[in-house]
Amino acid sequence: MEDKDGSSQSGSSVPSTASTTESSSSPSADDQGIDVEMTGPPVEEVIDRSGEPDAEEKAMQLKEKGNQQLSIGHYLQAIGFYSEALEYRPDNAILLSNRAMAYIKVENYGLAILDADHAIQSDPKYVKGYYRRASANFALNHFKAARKDFRQVCKLKPKDRDARSKLNECEKAVREQAFSKAIEAEQTAPLSSTYDPNIIDVASSYEGPHPSPENSVLSDMDLEASYFAPGRLPKEFVMAAVQWMKSEKQVHKRYVARVLLACREYFANISSLMEISIPEVAPEHDPTLEPRLTVCGDTHGQYYDVLNIFEMNGYPSCTNPYLFNGDFVDRGSFSLEVILTYLLFKLMDPDCIYLTRGNHETKNMNRIYGFEGEVKAKYDDKIFQLFLEVFEWLPLAAVVGGKVFVTHGGLPVDPTVTLDHVRAVKRGIEPPEQGLMSDLLWSDPQPFPGKSPSKRGVGFAFGPDITQAFLDRNNLNLLVRSHEVKEEGYLVEHGGKTITVFSAPNYCDTMGNKGAFIHFGASLEPKFTQYEAVPHPEVRPMAYAAGMGGLFA
Repeated sequence: MEDKDGSSQSGSSVPSTASTTESSSSPSADDQGIDVEMTGPPVEEVIDRSGEPDAEEKAMQLKEKGNQQLSIGHYLQAIGFYSEALEYRPDNAILLSNRAMAYIKVENYGLAILDADHAIQSDPKYVKGYYRRASANFALNHFKAARKDFRQVCKLKPKDRDARSKLNECEKAVREQAFSKAIEAEQTAPLSSTYDPNIIDVASSYEGPHPSPENSVLSDMDLEASYFAPGRLPKEFVMAAVQWMKSEKQVHKRYVARVLLACREYFANISSLMEISIPEVAPEHDPTLEPRLTVCGDTHGQYYDVLNIFEMNGYPSCTNPYLFNGDFVDRGSFSLEVILTYLLFKLMDPDCIYLTRGNHETKNMNRIYGFEGEVKAKYDDKIFQLFLEVFEWLPLAAVVGGKVFVTHGGLPVDPTVTLDHVRAVKRGIEPPEQGLMSDLLWSDPQPFPGKSPSKRGVGFAFGPDITQAFLDRNNLNLLVRSHEVKEEGYLVEHGGKTITVFSAPNYCDTMGNKGAFIHFGASLEPKFTQYEAVPHPEVRPMAYAAGMGGLFA
């Protein structure tokens, strides 16, 4: 294993590539020393040091350090400095508001709302308290609550154009939400039922890949459509498309539409819970290797790091299958290339790649964190709507080898839930605010027993007792989940029963974390491979994030 000295990269968009390591040893929450994750510190009662000499000066010094870290994207460090400053000034509205902003940046919306509430209580006229609470509620789809606070901001600062713009965004979101509910009530047909790729012309100027064996445009639309049936998409087309996208070029819109329509239908006809077996033969690209399944965590639009995984570990095939555990898109600015690559392989051979839904395969996250803007910039709104339909039908979990439960976020805290309940979850919808789907997409582990409200404002935090009970109840041995950045790319918790794996190294070009993936062979013993980030084109993360005026960028 590489040493665990906690050193990190510089945060450059083109960090150097380091050698990979594979091991069955595991950094744990205890031996790693510090758990570096996007969810920040646990909620703790603030130590009151306000009576100490120079308390005000110490608080302001720490605030400036926090502001500096916030400005360069080091959000966890910023949270640490603000938290320490609050020990000296526990009711300071500015410190609370600043920490709320940092919490929003790391998607800890629940903690952001708590800090904003405290700031408003401390100073009811402090505008940014309402601003932060509104922003966190907007991210949680609580558009009416956000609108109420932005109205208060506009009342306190009537000439603030930015606040007026964000109020307008909230008004628009409230109308769209009402419209969506009306459409759902009327059971309006989805776009996929009427969208016709046949009318999209492939111009002679298009130089990219075609699915036909001759690599040319087909006039027979039925024949062309048949190539996109699951298991029939030519490998030559898939690999050519991967290389075409690597050179920052777009696969033709007609072919993308066919991919999405075929995948939407495929996923709608499989279970919410996949049963995945370990291959019985070695990977075809290297017969000296043991048969295995590779499990990856979040890849978040980091296309060149995904390609690096394939270069290290072999491209997907029936003898070298992958399970990507959600959060394929958002933040990274090559999200379209990431998800389209996964879907192309899925149509090439459904048994070479498996996908579970993450909390970022959802409409509101895509609006805020860049995927919507990216797809509209590279294609159009209808293609984005087709992506949303695919996301709505993605499976929510998998059981590997009959013993390993894999889901993006975490476990339900309901003590009666079984695998049959997971199989029966209704899909084809955006996730509700609570319930089994929400738990699977959003929840996080906690080190102590029981359940707690989530720092994110959605789902729960679940303890080792809940993990053990779920595994025992369903005759399982292990939980694998993703959803959180880990300094080493993975973390083992709950007495070895919970593993978090995160596969986007140097997340957002700032975190300095390693990426990791897991091999499961016949014994189902997890073996970890770590790796560093690779260079990518000079397009910054969140380049397409325009939601709420780029507030979440």
